[in-house]
Amino acid sequence: MFSKGNKNKANTSPAVAAKKRVPPSIISEDLTVTGNLVSEGEIQIDGTVKGDINSKDLLVGETALIEGQIVAESIRVHGKVVGQIKALNVSLAKSANVVGDILHDNLSIETGAFLEGHCKRLADGEFKNSQKPTLKVTAELPKSQASASDKIDGGKKATA
Repeated sequence: MFSKGNKNKANTSPAVAAKKRVPPSIISEDLTVTGNLVSEGEIQIDGTVKGDINSKDLLVGETALIEGQIVAESIRVHGKVVGQIKALNVSLAKSANVVGDILHDNLSIETGAFLEGHCKRLADGEFKNSQKPTLKVTAELPKSQASASDKIDGGKKATA
């Protein structure tokens, strides 16, 4: 009755906070993004994206145009995509226009959807292995900044 602790206190541990539902990120119809998008949640695109997209869930609206590769767990396409789609679950609505290959586990295509490309089912575990980020760095010094040691190398590109 008069205890110091509050038994009705909500559990605010980091594990519970991490499961909190976050609203989707939205690219509006009048917005053009040039560059890559990466999200651990959901993205809804109604505008134009010129770049690659990596997301958990992706909704491509009817007014959307995406030019680039898409990697997602789940994708619903109502607009236009020019590039490869790689996802566990792919759904093409009747208004979808896809020019590119689709690598999938589950694929559904409504009557009226346009698809120009190949469809290939992913082998077990192939999707998870393909999500590992790769890093390739290349650098080249301008000739005006090359040192004497670089001249010994012949000014070749350095790769990491």
